[in-house]
Amino acid sequence: MPRRRDVLKTLSSIPLIGSLVPAGVASAAPAGRNFLKELGVPPIINGAGVYTMFTGSLMLPEVVDTIRQMSTEFVRIDELHDRVGECIAKMLGAEAAMVSSGAFGALQLGTAASITGTDVAKMERIPDIRGMKNEVVTQKSHWFPYNHAIRNCGVNLIEVETAEQMEAAIHNRTALLLFLNKAERKGKVGMEEFIAIGKKHNVPTMNDIAADVPPVENLTRSLKMGFDLVAVSGGKGIRGPQSSGLLYGRKDLIQAARMNTLPHSDRMGRGLKVNKEEMVAMMVAIESYLKRDHKAEWAEWERRVKTMSTAVTKVKGVKAERFLPEIANEVPHVRVSWDQSVVKLTPDDLKQRLRDGAPSIEVIPGGYVPDTVEIASWMLKAGDAEIVGRRLYEELSKAS
Repeated sequence: MPRRRDVLKTLSSIPLIGSLVPAGVASAAPAGRNFLKELGVPPIINGAGVYTMFTGSLMLPEVVDTIRQMSTEFVRIDELHDRVGECIAKMLGAEAAMVSSGAFGALQLGTAASITGTDVAKMERIPDIRGMKNEVVTQKSHWFPYNHAIRNCGVNLIEVETAEQMEAAIHNRTALLLFLNKAERKGKVGMEEFIAIGKKHNVPTMNDIAADVPPVENLTRSLKMGFDLVAVSGGKGIRGPQSSGLLYGRKDLIQAARMNTLPHSDRMGRGLKVNKEEMVAMMVAIESYLKRDHKAEWAEWERRVKTMSTAVTKVKGVKAERFLPEIANEVPHVRVSWDQSVVKLTPDDLKQRLRDGAPSIEVIPGGYVPDTVEIASWMLKAGDAEIVGRRLYEELSKAS
């Protein structure tokens, strides 16, 4: 197999390599191009919210500008990662922070850090963690599909229900205690007791608050309460790059998490790559989010809910209810319901008609309450609430 050095030497000897590029390709620019039209992918009105299947949130203009600016320079990635982490940590009042590949990447790296510490030999063995700390304890009510990020590190996930069971499950192989913020009111072990158990047994605690911003206070609440690590998505309410997230908390654990990922080659997190553009863009997104007029933003979301509700309730037998989801995605939503003997249309039929229409509209896929159609306000763009209200009215009217 040829060595990299030999390949580079060969390439450097090729004259006028730029002339090998087909005419027009190198100068092709996106100005004026409609990529979605070219690709045959229709844009949608996002009445669902910050679902990854609908590409999360839209980046703020200043975040997009940051990506464009950062794309023109080379840097030492570790140096940039350090400086960005320091800036974000200062903003959040954390000992340390790092930009991750989404909240999923943050969870995975936080788990790896709790297993390996700064022991490079252990890092190079993951997910073969025989002889290491190889168990993570969580509450049964806190199980969720994304705990695959935890299991990617090779650990056994131990589920318990009570504080007594949790303490009994902790031993010298316990790497981490995992808490799911949105399930805070479901488990028998509350946040304060959970943290206290971790400190009593000297086991790190990590809180997953992926979609739990807003409110803005949630960014710092977990740290103030005493969690060692916090994982959050960057591409939801914060409106950073969709592929970004944050892991922040204890300095030694963030250092270990950094050592488990890029630019190091033989590490579990090598594929959880975050580029220079995303790092700085995430920093800018946090700056912007903390400075945002959250009251004005909330008022606009309420206006959108009222607009959609007013339009749809003009149809006889149709009801509209404003509601807030509990903890995760905690912003104003509208829930539409109707008597199907009067309006002869099922909620699934209505969702499909909205999806098939022009413009195509997506609402919450599963929903919080069966046999309803629910729409989130916060990812709608200017004018979208009026369009969604009109389309709901049209389809329900035709079926009544």
